[in-house]
Amino acid sequence: MGTRSAIVKKTKDGYTGIYCHWDGYPSWNGKILQEHYNTEDKVEELIALGDLSGLRENVAPKGADHTYDTPEDGVTIAYHRDRGEDFNQSVGSTVEEVVGKIDHEYAYVFENGEWTCDGMPLAEAIYGDGE
Repeated sequence: MGTRSAIVKKTKDGYTGIYCHWDGYPSWNGKILQEHYNTEDKVEELIALGDLSGLRENVAPKGADHTYDTPEDGVTIAYHRDRGEDFNQSVGSTVEEVVGKIDHEYAYVFENGEWTCDGMPLAEAIYGDGE
């Protein structure tokens, strides 16, 4: 069973979020979000994929061979783009509303240029005391 996570972004009208099935722990997904999805544009590009199987360092593959079954190293695996499933995103006027629609153990929220995990600064969730 995967460690599910919600990945949510503040928008001008509220919040938009997606589900990620694998590796939702702060030490994996949290660290990838902190290090590789740390601007509005990058987070927007990630959320635009819809629900994910697995989060990786890059959104877009470099070649044409990336699929769900044969993913390119370091490329995020999306259910819609890579497996042809229906596109899914959750939207709402509050973080709680969006997160409540997504099955998860961890909730990551990008707002005002910063990530949080379950309401705490992401660095604290990753490193404990912020080391």
